[in-house]
Amino acid sequence: MRSVIVAACVAFVLSLFGTPFAIRGFTKLKAAQPIRDINVSHSGKRGTPTMGGVVFIVATVVAYFAGHLVLKTLPDTQIVPPRPTVTGLVLLGLMVFCGGIGFIDDFLKVRKRNSLGLNKRGKLILQVIVGAVFGIVALYFPATNGQTVASTDISFVRDIHWLNIGKVAAVVLFVAVIMSTTNGVNLTDGLDGLATGASVMVIGGYMLIAFWQYRHWCADTHAPGFTAQYCYQVRDPLEIGLIAGAAAGALLGFLWWNASPARIFMGDTGSMALGGLIGGLAISTRTELLLLVMGLLFVIITMSLIIQIISFRTTGKRVFRMSPLHHHFELAGWSEVNIVIRFWIIAGIGVTVALGLFYGDFLRNVY
Repeated sequence: MRSVIVAACVAFVLSLFGTPFAIRGFTKLKAAQPIRDINVSHSGKRGTPTMGGVVFIVATVVAYFAGHLVLKTLPDTQIVPPRPTVTGLVLLGLMVFCGGIGFIDDFLKVRKRNSLGLNKRGKLILQVIVGAVFGIVALYFPATNGQTVASTDISFVRDIHWLNIGKVAAVVLFVAVIMSTTNGVNLTDGLDGLATGASVMVIGGYMLIAFWQYRHWCADTHAPGFTAQYCYQVRDPLEIGLIAGAAAGALLGFLWWNASPARIFMGDTGSMALGGLIGGLAISTRTELLLLVMGLLFVIITMSLIIQIISFRTTGKRVFRMSPLHHHFELAGWSEVNIVIRFWIIAGIGVTVALGLFYGDFLRNVY
C-alpha cells in the first residue's frame, strides 16, 4: 500500500505545483480554448488556456516510476512486480496515446481558432488503431502466473468463464471499451472541474478494487486465509492500483486549478487520456460490465447525446435544450457550480454502488 500512497502523493504535488507553469506556458503560446458561439454562457471563458491534460499525464507517469522505487524497498516475502510490467505498459500507453489523439485535436483547434479540430472520422480511426495495438499486447503477450493483461472472458466483477469469446473477439471488445470510455469522458468535459472530479472518483474506485484484488490474489497462495474460491485471477493487481493511485493524485492536484472558475482546461488531451486509462482499468481488473455502473455519469451524459441525435433525426424534435446533458441544465438556468456538484454526486453514487456490488460478490464467494 505504501507504494500506492507514495505514487499518489508524488503525482498530487507534481500536478498541483506544475499546473501554474502550464498555465503560463500555454498562455504565452496563445493556446486558448475556442468557445462555441452557440453557448453564450461560456463567452467569459475565452482566453483560458487548454491542453492542461499534459500536466496530469506527465505527473502520473513520473509518479508511477516513483512508486516502483518504493516497491524495491519491500521485503522479498511480498509478491510485487520487480520492474515495470506489461500491465503498466498497456495502462500508461493507453493514457499517453489516447491523450496524444486529444492533443492533435486541441492543437488543430488552437491553430484554426475554432472548436472543430480533428474531424470525427480521424478521431475514430486513431482510437481504433490505439485500441487494437494495446488490445493485441494485452491479449497476446506471454502470460505471467497464467494471466494476460486482458481476458477472453466477458467480465462483470470477475471473469464469467462461460462467456468466453476468444482472442479475436476480445480484441474487438477491447477496442470498443476504449472508444466508449474515451468519448464518454470527452463528452463530460464541458464544465469547469466536471470531468476532473468525476474521473477522480472513478479512478479512485478502481484503485480500491485493484488493491483488494492484490490482497486476495490467486498468485499469492501464501496469503492469510487463501482459498481458490474467492481469489482474483488478474495480472499485476498492485501495478494497476499503483497507476490508478498516481492518476487520482494527479487529478486532485489539477482540480485545484480546474475548478470553477477554471484557470486552465484539460482539453481533449486530458479527457481522452482519462477515458483511455479508465477503459484500461476496467479491462485489466476484469470488471468491464461493472464499468457501466462505476462510470454512471459518463454513461448518462453519453446516452443524452445519443437520445438527442436519434430524436432529432427521426422526429425533427429535440428532447433536451442542448446536449450533452449538462448544457441542457445550463440553458434551464442552473448555475455551473450547481450542475457540477450535483453531477459529482451522481458520479459518486455510481462508484459507491459499483464498489458495493464488487464487495458483495466477494462476500458471496467467501460465505
